[in-house]
Amino acid sequence: MPSPTATLDQPYALDDEAVSAFDRDGYVRLPGALDPASLRELEPEITARVLELNTVHAPMAERTTTQKAFLQVGNLWRHSDAARSLVYSTRLAGIAARLLGVPSVRLYADQALYKEPGGGITPWHADQYYWPFASDRICTVWIPLQDTPSEMGPLAFAAGSHRFEFGRDLPISDESEAALQEALHEARFPVDASPYALGDVSFHLGWTFHRAEQNVSTEPRRVMTVIYMDAAMRIAPLVRPQQQRELDLLMPGAQVGDIPETPLNPMLYAG
Repeated sequence: MPSPTATLDQPYALDDEAVSAFDRDGYVRLPGALDPASLRELEPEITARVLELNTVHAPMAERTTTQKAFLQVGNLWRHSDAARSLVYSTRLAGIAARLLGVPSVRLYADQALYKEPGGGITPWHADQYYWPFASDRICTVWIPLQDTPSEMGPLAFAAGSHRFEFGRDLPISDESEAALQEALHEARFPVDASPYALGDVSFHLGWTFHRAEQNVSTEPRRVMTVIYMDAAMRIAPLVRPQQQRELDLLMPGAQVGDIPETPLNPMLYAG
């Protein structure tokens, strides 16, 4: 009998309505996009590697806002076969290509984001603040490794905010939470904070504003993310120090103007 993870490389029937919703709202939720059995099979190894590689060990009260929000481990695919199977999933990469409207996608990075019991909010922010790219054809797939009810702090989106230019100069912080909470409310962007069942995933654009509530449950909120970009994406001139760090860490050797065809940025889908 084939492993449940074999479904990670089976095509997904993405309908036109989902593609339209992604374009309109800057994100889309895909209920049941992955087989829950495959995620149950992968979760123990991913969690073990996150705990092994995590560098944040201070008591919660002594952490920064971001450290309270989640334990963060990047490029986990280089340390874990289980994480690699998610990152290299042609099912997920094919969905990303269709949503982005591009023929091919490559990997930008992965991140495990584990919000511990008692973990704080994830402030409002847009990921592309940190990314040195020439277009918005890049998206993150958010993959919970357990059912994620409201008390665990599921990812919440401001629908349509990928076209909202206010706040694009704000890093994730207490300041971004306060300023964007007010601005998004005044602009009347609907907020979608729906829970996720195991197997549900969401895709969101780099400029879509999102946040998460505290984890008030007794279990960690275990999440893998994979960031897919247009395979023809080029590196834009850097406008802030954080982008230089991303370039050095995640696209080593690539320069402004290049397509980042580095060993850390493999092609994952070519339609």
